[in-house]
Amino acid sequence: MRVIRASLAGIPQGPAQDSALALVSDLIWAHTAPSHGLEHLRAKASDEGMDVYLFLRAASEAAALDQAHAILTSARSPLVRHGYRATATHR
Repeated sequence: MRVIRASLAGIPQGPAQDSALALVSDLIWAHTAPSHGLEHLRAKASDEGMDVYLFLRAASEAAALDQAHAILTSARSPLVRHGYRATATHR
């Protein structure tokens, strides 16, 4: 199991924050294929927006980064439609 952190910009502050975290989580799950190896994810507010922790079945860190990139690419359009964009992925 590998964990990759994806940083997103666009999270609202205040009462809408909890629903935004749930929305992003749902959008990612809805646009992730089984081949991406996603086991679990957790969205958490950050100073710059939101961090999404992707727990992936992957043979290496490089493979996990590739899988995370594929997940974010698959979910890009719906995330953008809701005002979010990926800014970085981290090991």
